[in-house]
Order: sequence, then structure tokens, then C-alpha cells
Amino acid sequence: MANQNEKELAGRAAAELVVSGNVVGLGTGSTAYFAVVALGERVKAGLKIIGIPTSVATGELARAVGIPLSTLDEHPEIDITIDGADEVDPQLRLIKGGGGALLREKIIATASKKMIVVADSSKVVPALGKFPLPVEIIPFARAVLERKITALGATCKQRTRADGAAFMTDEGHHILDCNFGKIADPPALARSLSDMPGVVEHGLFIGIATTLLIAGPGDIEVIERV
Repeated sequence: MANQNEKELAGRAAAELVVSGNVVGLGTGSTAYFAVVALGERVKAGLKIIGIPTSVATGELARAVGIPLSTLDEHPEIDITIDGADEVDPQLRLIKGGGGALLREKIIATASKKMIVVADSSKVVPALGKFPLPVEIIPFARAVLERKITALGATCKQRTRADGAAFMTDEGHHILDCNFGKIADPPALARSLSDMPGVVEHGLFIGIATTLLIAGPGDIEVIERV
């Protein structure tokens, strides 16, 4: 319950940073959920925004709370994106993708002037890597990529649904969850993964987040990327 309260506190604080006229990237996940709900409340109170959702699920939520939606085709530049993280380090480098939306999340985040990351205190770590790194891949290349990524020092497991079938992203790809342990050099690992044919995207977000809102018991800490 404490974590849920912190998530709501962070999500609602981030929603207050949005101003009328903004095109807003709407993140996916348990903390971003509260930001979308809070933005819906502000829209009902008169806030004029356009939302670009990072997943099918977030799009459904946004429509349910009354946020007008559009697409990157119509709005290729986004003013502010609010999204969560599975891990965040002191340099505001992130691991994302535990919910499977990392590709759309990264596209929208990198199209944004600002990326606001909302997190409860449990997501803040001294070094990335305790949370398995999601790597979105084309199904054709699974066996090859699993071998290549394992050679970098990880143990990888294909993500599955509750019924045992392969998890499918909104874009029709699969995900390998790769446990590296402590990641000594996140930028180098990001480059190595990006260079592998068949890797669509990975969950390392480096140099993208601009502001972190960390919710602790009853208060918010704001950290800006230098």
C-alpha cells in the first residue's frame, strides 16, 4: 500500500507540470497510470491538451478518462512525456520495458522536449541491472540473439504470457528478459545491443530523461539531469 501511495503521489505531481496547449506523451505502467488519471481530471476541469499514448492499454485508459488523443503523424514533436521506470540510477539512466511497451515508449520519449520520469523510492538504484533488461526482438532471430546476448554475460529468457504462449508487443515483436547483474557500462551495452541485427530496441534509456520525480513517504524529490 505504501508503494501504491508513492506511485500516486509521483504521478499526480508530474501531471501538474503539464500546461494548456501541450502535446503530452502518455506513459505506460503502474505509476504513469496515476499521471494519466490525474490529467483526465484536469482535462475535465478545463485543461486543453493532446495526448500521444505509448501503448494500446494507455490509449484505452486515456480515452476512458477523457483525454483527446492524436498520433505522431499529426504531432511529431511532443512537449512533455510522463512515464515510469523499472530502475533509475543517479545519472537518470533508466531500465524500462517491464510492461512490454519499451519501443513505443522510447520513440515517444526521444520525440519529446522533456521526459519526466515518475517513480516510487524502490525504483532508484545506485547502478542499473538488478531488474532484467528487456530486449525487443523479431521472432525470427530469437535463437541467434539469445546466443549473442548470453555471450555478453547475461542469462536470457523469452517472455511468455500466463497461458505459456510467447508475449507479443503492440508492434508484433517478442521480448527477451536478460539478466546482466550490475551493468558496469550502460552506454557500451546499449551500443552492443543496438548493433545486433534483429534487435528492434532495448530497455536502456540513456540521456533521454530530463527530470525525475521520486515519491517517498509523503513528499516528492525532484532531480534534474545535468
